[in-house]
Amino acid sequence: MDRNNIDKKYQWDLSKIYESIDDFKLDIENVRIKLLEFSKYEGIFYDENSLYEVINLCMNVSRVLEKLQAYTSLLCDEDTTINENQELKEEVNNLSSEFSKATYFIDTDILKMDYVDIEKMYKKNDRLLEYELYFKEMFRYKEHTLSNEEEKLLADLSLTFGNNYESYELLKDSDMSFPNFVVDMEDYELDNSNYSLYIESDDREIRKGAFDTLYGTYKQYKNIFASLLTANIKEEVSISKIKKYNSSMEASMYRDELDKSIYNNLVDTVNERMDVLHKYYDLKKRVLDVSELHLYDVYANLVKRDNFNYEFDDAVKIVEDSLSVLGDEYIQIFKDGIKNRWVDVYPNRGKRTGGYSSGSYDTEPYILLNYQNKYDDMSTLAHEMGHSIHSYYTRNNNPYQYGHYSIFVAEVASTVNELLLAKNVIKNSNDKNEKLFILNRMMELFRATIYRQTMFSEFEKNIYEMIEDGKPVTADILSKEYYRLNEIYFGKNVVIDDYIRYEWERIPHFYYNFYVYKYATGLSAACYIVTSLLNGDISNEDYINFLKCGRSKSPLESLKVAGVDLSDKSVIESAIDMFNDTIDEFNSLYFDEK
Repeated sequence: MDRNNIDKKYQWDLSKIYESIDDFKLDIENVRIKLLEFSKYEGIFYDENSLYEVINLCMNVSRVLEKLQAYTSLLCDEDTTINENQELKEEVNNLSSEFSKATYFIDTDILKMDYVDIEKMYKKNDRLLEYELYFKEMFRYKEHTLSNEEEKLLADLSLTFGNNYESYELLKDSDMSFPNFVVDMEDYELDNSNYSLYIESDDREIRKGAFDTLYGTYKQYKNIFASLLTANIKEEVSISKIKKYNSSMEASMYRDELDKSIYNNLVDTVNERMDVLHKYYDLKKRVLDVSELHLYDVYANLVKRDNFNYEFDDAVKIVEDSLSVLGDEYIQIFKDGIKNRWVDVYPNRGKRTGGYSSGSYDTEPYILLNYQNKYDDMSTLAHEMGHSIHSYYTRNNNPYQYGHYSIFVAEVASTVNELLLAKNVIKNSNDKNEKLFILNRMMELFRATIYRQTMFSEFEKNIYEMIEDGKPVTADILSKEYYRLNEIYFGKNVVIDDYIRYEWERIPHFYYNFYVYKYATGLSAACYIVTSLLNGDISNEDYINFLKCGRSKSPLESLKVAGVDLSDKSVIESAIDMFNDTIDEFNSLYFDEK
């Protein structure tokens, strides 16, 4: 549809951010004026007043910039074809770059002091206490912060960093081409995007044709992909050494106040419970009724695709009912979010695809959907509303400097909502196929998030260690290690097709520097919370208090507010136990009532 033909109540209301373009331009101009003020603080010796002034100025400008960025990003996503909106976004991006250049010296100049100097200043100017946690976090990085000249040099070189990923994306999405594959004398065009459709096909020959053709083509590019990936890792390794970290993993986890034990606990616990994943593949083999389960079979759907219709207004009621365990206050925020037009519901011409939650400290926590009445669309509503209400609680219970949460905990609240929805619909449904469909979705969530992401994490850890130890890492070494891990994760009852050794070439997350493990820890924490809520082991008040933490606590400490200790293997095991229970429930429903 054209956007103008969609009822306003199903469109987000961006006028709450800026009523007019004049208001937007006024903030742009005010930021430009404020940027001029930073120069007077460069190179000075801070006292209690100038320190407060520069930090407060920095926060105020940053706060307006985030609002500007949120507005232009949301505006552009309404209709990506409107060039005027893209120009506004580019203007804000340029302004953000100017802000970085104007403030590059602040942290390094402050870190020339000792923290005891800051503590003395608290007594002379108690307004600085507003930023006490901010300063503590800054000084945590003191040993990893270089001189002004060195930091500026790294900033100048940053334009050359990350190009390996850009080259990877261009190679994968633009320069690579795949031959057609033939099934029953019919040609099928193949690319990276439509591969996911073919690999889920009900026709096994189509799945096999797509698998062999895709990875057979990737095999031809293995050396260039290996060169890009290893160069990217060497870049990360070099920067971590320059910044005086013991390893790239330590550097990556440092920002969330984590250590390797959290990462290793995940990998070790998942490896100890590999039997549950193998049990799922045995179920899949039985349902698909194949003599051998190949890797091109594992994405095949066990039940027919979503044929159920969930109108948006009905979905809102279902999600609301599913989340009622979280308490009256949470539900009221959910209702207000719908009523106050946080959500942009339906697809329209030019609208960005997918779904997300976005905004800034001074905006609503807006949600983009492309709702088409499927279960997955309803689940996305629950998921994104989890993000948005998490943001709402965080921003309304913390000052700006602590009014956001770490990426490490970002997927917890959203996945809690997703799981509560699935469990509630299954519990209340009288339709066997609907139950089976959702159970299948849940099993795939656990397979893809707990096990697959942990396998990626293990591969990433091993490759980084090879490079940090100065060992050669070639395309064949990467492929051999990836194949070895597939043998472990898929087990003896699955045929490990040789082409899978080249799958690592397709995975963009290996360029994200120890990111993928967070998917698995996030789902594990969500499972533990859902189980604890439903069993009465924690109250909804405990959970809401977690949502309020923001940056006032470290990610691990904020999770402990909801009873989650990610250093304890029982949290990871809670997700695996839920996976196991879901397999049993599907198995019983599918075979006993068939």
